[in-house]
Amino acid sequence: MALLPWHEIDTVLLDMDGTLLDLHYDNHFWMEHLPQRYAELHGVSRAMAELELQPLFERNAGQLQWYCLDFWSAELKLPVRELKLETAHLIALRPDADTFLTAIQRAGKRVVMITNAHRDSLSLKLERIELAPYFERLISSHDYGFPKESPQFWDALQADLNFDPARSLFIDDTLPVLRSAREFGVAHLLAVSVPDSRKGPKDTGEFEALGDYRDLIAGL
Repeated sequence: MALLPWHEIDTVLLDMDGTLLDLHYDNHFWMEHLPQRYAELHGVSRAMAELELQPLFERNAGQLQWYCLDFWSAELKLPVRELKLETAHLIALRPDADTFLTAIQRAGKRVVMITNAHRDSLSLKLERIELAPYFERLISSHDYGFPKESPQFWDALQADLNFDPARSLFIDDTLPVLRSAREFGVAHLLAVSVPDSRKGPKDTGEFEALGDYRDLIAGL
């Protein structure tokens, strides 16, 4: 990939799941562990659990409640927070993410995490992986009441941070989120090519794909 024009970038906005952390934890939880525990706790077959869960997942995808553990606990009548702890050993950094974070922090960039993760999910992951010291702020979209897919999220972020989108880099693994950031005017955008280490590269659409964090450090 081409060298980033670091002299044109003051603020680095980073997603968490699939960008800094391996998305395998979340994919395994929602696609494997939760359906299995739903089946066990509600006394239905695994196949029936998936039939019941799939329409709920599809109906709420991309909306704020999709990322909300309170919503899913109530909707599924399950202790979702506690269930997430059962697979917490799978929470892991993506390769060289910490090397990249150290480098941009030393270079004097303003570094902010913006995640759709619920505060409870964020806390669980920060207990496992020491990310907080790298960031000026850790912002959950639940703080604003809008997911990152929404234009209102970016308006709220601008009002909160007073950053210059024309001099900002944003890295995320979700195309609708990157498109929303582009609409807002964020100038430098990168998609993650392999957010889940157990799966192959994904289509990053019209966005340049980030494969290796070490590639980004050149020119800092």
